[in-house]
Amino acid sequence: MTTNAILALDALETMPVNQAKAAGSSDSSDDRFWDAVIARDSKRDGEFFFAVSTTGVYCRPSCAARRPRRENVQFFRTPDAAEQAGYRACLRCRPRAFTGNVESDGVKAICRFIEQHLDEPLTLGRLAKEFHQSPFRLQRRFKAVLGITPREYADSCRLKTLKHRLQSGDSVTRAMYDAGYGSSSRLYERTASQLGMTPDKYRRGAIAATIRYTCADSPLGRMLIAATEKGICAIQFARTDGELIEGLKREFPFAMRRTDSGGLQSWVNALLLHLRGKDLNSSLPLDIRATAFQRRVWAYLQSIPFGETKSYSEVAKAIGQPRACRAVARACATNPVAVAIPCHRVVREDGSMGGYRWGLERKKALLQMERGAGR
Repeated sequence: MTTNAILALDALETMPVNQAKAAGSSDSSDDRFWDAVIARDSKRDGEFFFAVSTTGVYCRPSCAARRPRRENVQFFRTPDAAEQAGYRACLRCRPRAFTGNVESDGVKAICRFIEQHLDEPLTLGRLAKEFHQSPFRLQRRFKAVLGITPREYADSCRLKTLKHRLQSGDSVTRAMYDAGYGSSSRLYERTASQLGMTPDKYRRGAIAATIRYTCADSPLGRMLIAATEKGICAIQFARTDGELIEGLKREFPFAMRRTDSGGLQSWVNALLLHLRGKDLNSSLPLDIRATAFQRRVWAYLQSIPFGETKSYSEVAKAIGQPRACRAVARACATNPVAVAIPCHRVVREDGSMGGYRWGLERKKALLQMERGAGR
């Protein structure tokens, strides 16, 4: 191919589709593109993009936004071509995030919509109407990909925003409305158990809460146990007390932390007995923050018998989300109370260790201890 031909081809690829057609392209006609836009045909996603001159935005064919007038629409082959023409990406359908996987891309679009409308009622019926699906199908597809329902995802987003606003120093009232909670009663009802304390105490990283902690020797090295007035909020392992205390500061950066070896001694003793081969007392009180999905995973981990293991895929199947293996692994990695929630009992499909937040040597030691005690 000659240099002139290459330059002509480059120019053809970066010009709008309607101009390309005039230049002799054999691509589909504008009418066919427009028909796909009107039908919100997700099968055409990635094939072309349409831009709206009155809004300055370009979208995927399946975008759920209100349809523009035909005379205001231009078609492009790539996001780059649309942006070179002065358009910006739609925040609803995220055209640059398109991967070609219809299921995951559809769920991503729903997630973006939820994130942008947290301050509005987000019923399943509204989402179904917005994305042109039945409520049953939308919820089933969403749960199959993410492992949680759209409502649980919205609750998780609101909680994340609330925590960020409170830690940034916003008042509880301002943080409440920014996160999309409609009233203070709903805020306290929904978040007190997830935060492990009331929102005003969590403000700026739990500035008004007192967290007691103690460090002790264990078969796995130095161990830290921290607790609120409701129960244990952290169990960590490290080589030194300094590393443990830094880890606690990162989790509760503005909390009032104080040592309390005497008040926590009974829980220390229970954990040390467990680390020496005894089953852990199931009544040990925990005060942990979690998303809906994390809670489901962690509850199942606590049901795995002492001395046994499960693979990540087995855990995913057991909670009814067989495709959520990676999400299960993330839930294990973010477990704040080592041993009490036995994420060390989750291994890879082939029986190898997999990951462990507190180090693979500790995971190996825990599993060997439990198997030896079982025998």
